[in-house]
Amino acid sequence: METPSDRHAYPAHWEADVVLRDGGTARIRPITTADAEHLTSFYEQVSDESKYYRFFAPYPRLSAKDVHRFTHHDYVDRVGLAATVGGEFIATVRYDRINEHGMPATAPADEAEVAFLVQDAHQGRGVASALLEHIAAVARERGIRRFAAEVLPANTKMIKVFRDAGYTQKRSFEDGVVRLEFDIEPTEASLAVQHAREQRAEARSVQRLLAPGSVAVIGVGRAPGGVGRSVLDNLRDAGFTGRLYAVNQAFEDDLTEIDGVPAHRSVRDIDAAEPVDLAVVAVPAPDVPEVVAECGERGVQGLVVVSAGYAETGAEGRERQRALVRQARSYGMRIVGPNAFGIVNTSPDVRLNASLAPEMPRPGRIGLFAQSGAIGIALLSRLHRRGGGVTGASGVSTFVSAGNRADVSGNDVLQYWYDDADTDVALMYLESIGNPRKFTRLARRTAAAKPLVVVQGARHSGIAPTGHAVRATRLPYATVSALLRQAGVIRVDTITELVDTGLLLARQPLPEGPRVAILGNSESLGLLTYDVCLSEGLRPKPPQDLTTAASAADFRAALEQALADEKTDAVVVTAIPAVGESPSEDAELAAALSAAAATGPTKPVLVVHVELGGLAEALSAAASTGPNAPRQRTTPETATEDAPLLAQPELAPRLIPAYPAAERAVRALSQAARYAQWRRDAAEPGKVPEHDSVDEQGAADLIAELLAKDSDPKGTDLAPEDAQALLSRYGIDVRRTLPARDPDEAAQAARTLGYPVALKTTAPHLRHRPDLGGVRLDISSEPELRRAYEDLTERLGKPAELRPVVQAMAPRGVDTVVRAVIDPAAGAVLSFGLAGAASELLGDTAHRLIPVTDKDAQAVVRSIKTSPILFGWRGAAPVDTPALEELLQRVSRLVDDHPEVVGVSLEPVVVAERGLTVLGASVRLAPPPARDDLGPRTLPVAY
Repeated sequence: METPSDRHAYPAHWEADVVLRDGGTARIRPITTADAEHLTSFYEQVSDESKYYRFFAPYPRLSAKDVHRFTHHDYVDRVGLAATVGGEFIATVRYDRINEHGMPATAPADEAEVAFLVQDAHQGRGVASALLEHIAAVARERGIRRFAAEVLPANTKMIKVFRDAGYTQKRSFEDGVVRLEFDIEPTEASLAVQHAREQRAEARSVQRLLAPGSVAVIGVGRAPGGVGRSVLDNLRDAGFTGRLYAVNQAFEDDLTEIDGVPAHRSVRDIDAAEPVDLAVVAVPAPDVPEVVAECGERGVQGLVVVSAGYAETGAEGRERQRALVRQARSYGMRIVGPNAFGIVNTSPDVRLNASLAPEMPRPGRIGLFAQSGAIGIALLSRLHRRGGGVTGASGVSTFVSAGNRADVSGNDVLQYWYDDADTDVALMYLESIGNPRKFTRLARRTAAAKPLVVVQGARHSGIAPTGHAVRATRLPYATVSALLRQAGVIRVDTITELVDTGLLLARQPLPEGPRVAILGNSESLGLLTYDVCLSEGLRPKPPQDLTTAASAADFRAALEQALADEKTDAVVVTAIPAVGESPSEDAELAAALSAAAATGPTKPVLVVHVELGGLAEALSAAASTGPNAPRQRTTPETATEDAPLLAQPELAPRLIPAYPAAERAVRALSQAARYAQWRRDAAEPGKVPEHDSVDEQGAADLIAELLAKDSDPKGTDLAPEDAQALLSRYGIDVRRTLPARDPDEAAQAARTLGYPVALKTTAPHLRHRPDLGGVRLDISSEPELRRAYEDLTERLGKPAELRPVVQAMAPRGVDTVVRAVIDPAAGAVLSFGLAGAASELLGDTAHRLIPVTDKDAQAVVRSIKTSPILFGWRGAAPVDTPALEELLQRVSRLVDDHPEVVGVSLEPVVVAERGLTVLGASVRLAPPPARDDLGPRTLPVAY
C-alpha cells in the first residue's frame, strides 16, 4: 500500500543541528516510516504526567495505529520532527493542517494544529523552544501561516514555551482546555527572542569548554614529549583547578598515574561517579572516531581535537572532518578543531591551559581568537612580553585557537565574550568567515558593548585557507571590510596593528572626538606625530615643544593643562632620552605622566618614545603602584614580566601605552576615535521608513507569475518591460525607452517620446560605456537623429548587434549607480557610487546591508570619496540628495520584502537639482531559498 511518505521526497534540508539552553547539542530531523522503534522507545521513557499533558487522558502506551500515524507523514499537510541525541529521540513535535472548523485539510488552508512531547529527562533544556522555531519554519515553507495549540492549564511549561516565543497570541479557555492561536510569520519580537536564545545557548556551549570541572587528555605518551604529553604538562603546570586524567589505550594495566595524574586506558575506565567535562584528543586521525564514541558514551561535554590529518590534507581529510563533526554532534558534544592549537582560560577559578602553549599567558582583560596556531602563538607572545612593541603588563582572559574551525567558530566565541565579565576587549585573527551574515549581526551587538578588533589573513587571495570549507562569497574584500566597519568592527591590516589597537582600548578610555593635543621634548617628533594625525583623519593641535631641557615636572604640568582643555579629546606625549639619562629619571618621568593622566580619567593618553625602553618599563611600574594597584612587588622587572592585571575592572590600574613609533600610536588612536564615533551613532539607530506608492502584494503576485514562466533554479534576468513593471510597484519609475531597429523606427520613437531625445546602444559589450561612443545626447530634430543613427552604425556595427533604443532626455544632473545583490554568504547588500570609469577603477563605492535605514541612506550617499560632487563642488548647484536617499530605501525594501529578487541594477540614475531619473534598470529573480535569515537557529553544516 502506498503511504503519504512514499508520495513525497524526504526533505533533507529540514535536518539541522542546534545548540540547547545548557550548551549541549541535538539534531532535529523529520520523522520517517523507519522510526517506529525510536518512537516507541522514546514514549516508554516519558512520564505518565507528560503523557497525560499530551493526550489529555491516561495514555500508557502507543498502539500500532498510533505509531503508524505518528511516523507516516506527507511532509506537507502532516509533518513530524524529532530532536535526537545519540540517535535516540528526546522530543517530538508535529503539525496537522486544519480548516476553519478544526478538521483535517489540505492547501489552501493555512492553519495547523501543533503538539509537542519532550522526554522528562530533557525538559528545561530549551528543546521545545528549538522545535517550535523549526516546525514554524517548515510550516511557513508549506504555506501555513497560523498555528493552534490546545494545552491543559496545568501544563505551565508548555504554555510558557508558546508565550515566550515572541508571537502575537490569541488565548481562549473552553471545556477545561487553554486554546492558543498565533501567526507564525517572524516578528521583531520573535526574532529578538530567537537571537537572545541563540546567544545564551552558544555562549553556554563555549563556557562549558573554557571552564570545565575536569579534563581528560587522550593520547598521552608514557615518556616526556609528544603532543598529548605536552598538553597534559601544560595543564598541570598552569595549576588547573579541576581534575585531570591521562588516557592512552597503550598504557599497561598496572599503570595508575603519569606525573601524579591518574592514568587510564579509556575514558570509560574513569570512575563513573566523576564526570568528564572536556576531552583533549591527541591521537592519530584514524583513531579519533573510536575516541569520540567513547567520549560520547561517557557523557563528555566537549572536545578539543589537536589531531591533524583532516580538511587541510585534501578531499579525503575533508570527508573525515565532516564525519567527525557529525559524530560529535550526535552525542551532543561541540568541537574545537580539528588541527587546533588549543584553548586557555586564565581565570583564577579555572587556570586552564589546554593548549600547546608551554607558558600560561598572563591574566588580563583581552579575549583572543585565532584560526591559526602560529599566529596565536605570536599574539600570545606579543601580549605577554615586553619590548619590541607596545610595552607594559598585558594579558588575556581567554584564548581560543580553532584550527580548521569545523564546529566552534569565531561566531560562537563572540557569543561568549558578549556578556563575559572578564573580557573588555576582543581581538580576532580570522582567515575565513564561515557565515559573514551572522558574524556581522553578532559583531554589531558585541561592538555596542565592547571593542572588537579584527585582522583577516588571506584576504587578497580570494581563496579560503586549506581546511576551511566555507560558503563562497562573490563580494570583493573591500566590500566585506566596509560591511564589517558598518557593524562596528575595528578593521586593521596587520598583527602589529591588532595588538597596538587592542592594548590601547584595554588600557585607556575612548576619546570623545578627534581633537588631539601633542606635547613633548622633541620638536621634530612632535611635527611627525602632527602629520600622522592629519593623515589618519584626526584633528591635531600644533605640537607643544617643551624643549630637550624639560623636566618631569614640566611634562606633568603640560599634560595636566592639555587634559583640562575642553577642546582636547586625547593627548599624545612624545619623549626622547636626554644624554646620560638614568633609570631613576625614567621612573620620575613615568610617575609624573601617570599622576597627570589621573587628572583627566575620561581622556586617553599615549606615549611615543624613541629608544627609551626605561620609560616604557617605568610607565608600567608607575601604573602598578597607583592607588588602585594590587599589593605586590613594584620593581620595573616584576611589573612588566610577572605582575598580572587584576580580573576586576574597577581595580585594574590605568596603564599608559608606550609606542616605539608615532605612526603606530596615532593609527591606534584613530581606530579608537572612529570606533567611539560609531558607538555614539549606534546609540541612535535609524528607522526603515514607510513610503507611499508601495504595492507589496502586487509585487509578490507579479514575481510569482514571472517565476512560473521560467523555472530555472539558477534564476532569470527579467525583460526590460517586466523589470520596469516590478520596480513601479515600489514607486521606482524607469525612463521609457523605445526600440530603434532602423532609422525610420528611431524617428517614429522620437516623435512618440518628444524631442530632445537620446540614441544609445544596449548591446551588452557597450551598455553603460559612453566612453566607447555608444550614446548620442540632446538630439533635437529628425535629421539630426538620422545622422546620429548612421554615424553610430557605421562606427560600431550593424543595428542587430547594437540594439539601439531611443529615450527622452532627462534633466541634467549627476550620473550615479544603485545596485543590490544577494550574496550567498553575506546576504543582501546595497551599493552606491557615481557612474563612470573613474569611480569604477578607484573602487569608490559605498555598501550597506539591507534593510537600509534612513541614517544608512544618508551615510552611504556621503561616504564615497566623490560625494562633494553631489553637494555643490566648485560652485556647482547641489543635487537632490533626499530624492536619492529615498530611492536607496525603496530598492532596499523591494529586496528585503521579496527574497526572490536577487539582483537589482539602476544605471544610470541622473540626480538633478530637483528629483532624479532612472534611465536604465535590470532585475534578476530566482526561487527563494528554503531557509533564510528569518528561519530557525541552527549550527553550520559540517562542510
